[in-house]
Amino acid sequence: MIEGFLRLMNSPDGVTGPINLGNPVEMSIVQLAETICSIIGTSVELNYHPLPEDDPKQRQPDITKARNTLDWEPHVALEDGLKKTITYFDNLLKSTSSN
Repeated sequence: MIEGFLRLMNSPDGVTGPINLGNPVEMSIVQLAETICSIIGTSVELNYHPLPEDDPKQRQPDITKARNTLDWEPHVALEDGLKKTITYFDNLLKSTSSN
């Protein structure tokens, strides 16, 4: 994502947005929660609530403009990125609790 932001910021003045910088692999919030639970080795009770009326039913950004204009697309798989993020925050919590 940061690479995409940098490419957009450094693009010529004629390049205008919006340009989607996201992962084009669609995943529901339930799937995301289940993936995180699987990585951390725990289960949680999921609570379901009605969606707001204006909430999008599909979350799958079209990154064609990012590919064509910025020569950018994500290179880190979601699960790999989540593992690195979880490890980072786990280590951060451990280091702050030991102080």
